[in-house]
Order: sequence, then structure tokens, then C-alpha cells
Amino acid sequence: MPSTSPGSPRTPGRAPAVEVAGLVKRYGSRSPKTAVDGLDLTVARGGVTALLGPNGAGKTTTVEICEGYRRPDAGTVRVLGLDPVADAARLRPRIGVMLQSGGVYSGARAEEMLRHTASLHADPVDVGLLIDRLGLGSCGRTTYRRLSGGQQQRLALAMAVVGRPELVFLDEPTAGLDPQARHATWDLVRELRTDGVSVVLTTHFMDEAEQLADDVAIIDGGRVIAQGTPEELCRGGAENTLRFTGRPGLDLASLRKALPEDSTTAEPAPGSYRVTGTVDPQMLATVASWCAQNGVLPDTIAVERHTLEDVFLDLTGKELRG
Repeated sequence: MPSTSPGSPRTPGRAPAVEVAGLVKRYGSRSPKTAVDGLDLTVARGGVTALLGPNGAGKTTTVEICEGYRRPDAGTVRVLGLDPVADAARLRPRIGVMLQSGGVYSGARAEEMLRHTASLHADPVDVGLLIDRLGLGSCGRTTYRRLSGGQQQRLALAMAVVGRPELVFLDEPTAGLDPQARHATWDLVRELRTDGVSVVLTTHFMDEAEQLADDVAIIDGGRVIAQGTPEELCRGGAENTLRFTGRPGLDLASLRKALPEDSTTAEPAPGSYRVTGTVDPQMLATVASWCAQNGVLPDTIAVERHTLEDVFLDLTGKELRG
């Protein structure tokens, strides 16, 4: 696929792609419901930022405000340095938007709609190559209403990137896709990042965020409750754990002396041992060496680390699609 980049390389120190401060959005008049409640969010340029949160957390509302589709009740929003509402005419040519649903005429043919979208941009990606890249060639003459859910998703993605945007908003980009199409979408997102395009995506898939995101923001109750790289969030103050099994009753005092001061050792069950602290290759080597010196042949030895889903559930206390 040809480059989708507008020609702006990633440059350290550039202003953020998105800056949100104190964002508030309420729905209803008699008994208003607060969907976004003082949310703060920063999206760096040239990377992939994933927004995670339970249903109803405020993710989609936040994205729709950034896209200019909704007006905030309070707070400030700047997208590529512009106000999405007041500066909409200047902002729209610079961003791409993939909605969860809608945005396409139900009676339009897939290729016809994509070519129409391309015609609205000064320097679009070659439509034919984009169709091939996303596997839309077999349904180019099919009307939107007759496309499968996965085909509709891929068409929406193509429409979002065909104009070579500087910033792309992708709302659940792989929902309903089969594994092959899902990985093709991941590859496209990686290519966008390589080309210097900023990407904001909402997703319910933890592995998708871990695979793609440079930065993750977890949203709950209308606020960002944690933000950082996947690695930072998975560390998140929680100790990593190394476990091994051997004969019961090993003298752990000498092992504790060989480990860093912040490490702990325990035998929570006979013959099952736990070492916590900063688990790195050096700790693993120390434990293995101690076992060898003490005539211990571990039946198993494994490193446990918190996953992004562990962190998500710890922070929100909710199941992913609760």
C-alpha cells in the first residue's frame, strides 16, 4: 500500500495531536446524565493512543467531541491545535474518522463511496490499491446495505485513511472482523504510525491495545483514571512475580540474601515458592544459580506479569463488556 502520510514526520517536542482539559458533557435537561466528567487527555503526535473503558465510560462521547460532532458543555478541546467546532472547516481536511456505524449512504456501492470520499481530498491515496490492500475488491459493486459487517468495517476504515490525514480516529476498528481481516487492519494501523500519522482508537480488545498502542488511556466514570505506555501500566506499582516448584521446606533465607533488598520470598504451599520484586533476567539468573548451589532441580519455573486486562479489571472493577 502507498504511504498515507501527509508528509509530516514525527518530531520530538511537537505540540500534542489532541489536548483535552476539564471536558464535561451531559445529556438530557430534566435529569441530566453526565457522560464525561472533567476528563483530561493528551494524545502525542505520530503514535497510536488506545482508549479503553467499560461500556458507558465516556470513550465514544469524548471522541465525537474531538471530531467536532458534539459540543462540550465545559472544558477545552484542541485537535491539531484547533477547536473542533469553531475551526471545523480548517480541521476536517486534516483528520480521518471511522465511526462505529453510519456515515455511508446505504444505497451507495462500496467502491463508488470510497472514490467519492477520495475526490473530496487534494492528494488521496490510490483507491484501487487501497481496495486491494483491505480486501474490498470482491464487493466493490455491492451496495453498503448488502455488505457484511466486516466489509462495512473495512470500507469505513478505507474512507478514514484515503485522504492522507494527519490524525485518524478509529472507533472499534476491528469489531466483527475475522482474524485475517483483523490482522490486516493492525498492519495498516502500524503503517500509519510509521508514516507519522497520529492514531486514536477505541477498542474492547486488550490484545489489540497491547499490540498497537504506544500509549493507553483507561477511562471510567467519564474520566481518565490511568494513562501510560502498556509497559508502564502493567508495572503500575504491582510487583512482578517469579514462581518455582521443588521439594518442600527449602531454606529461603539464603535466597533472600542473594536477591535485591526490595525482593520477598515465600512458600505459600508446600513445595510451591514465590519470589516478588523487580523480575528481570538478573533475578531469574540469581534464582536459577541458588537452586543449582542448593541441589534444587525446579519442576517448573515461571515469570508472571500483569497483563493490560489485569490492570483494566483492577482499576475499573468491571468485566470488559460489563
